[in-house]
Amino acid sequence: MYKGFYQFKAQVASPLRFKLFMLTQLPAAFFAGLKIALFNEDRCVISIRQKWFNKNPFRSIYFAILQMAAEVSTGVAGFSAVYKRNPAVSMLVVASEAKFYKKATGKILFTCGDVAAVHAIVEKAITTGQPCTITCRSVGTNCAGDVIGEFYFTWSFKAKAVA
Repeated sequence: MYKGFYQFKAQVASPLRFKLFMLTQLPAAFFAGLKIALFNEDRCVISIRQKWFNKNPFRSIYFAILQMAAEVSTGVAGFSAVYKRNPAVSMLVVASEAKFYKKATGKILFTCGDVAAVHAIVEKAITTGQPCTITCRSVGTNCAGDVIGEFYFTWSFKAKAVA
């Protein structure tokens, strides 16, 4: 793992620092109530709890909030791979897909198990100097362990030219 991973992990491992990160970088996620439940070299888990601010008229969590939480579970892996890189590496979502299976109520966990793969693709982007993409999967589960949805985000990583 790139040394910046551990520096980034230290920043987001603290609930207070993660909230500050979201407030400054992802304000909508902050107000929606996203929390980091787990982050290590293998996976990232983001939680969201149903509440007044993120509900829909069907008494469940609004789909856009679910999509955002799933994206953050994949994006944290990307941020950890590009954090303080030299040369700097840009990252961008270039595609997304979602499949919804159950109504999302209560607390939902979004798990992305592609952290190591994201780091490998960032290394490839730096080594080759070419943009590289990876499709990351995030699975949303409720408290009973039922899958409420699967989300796929294609991220593009590109090393910036050194000036």
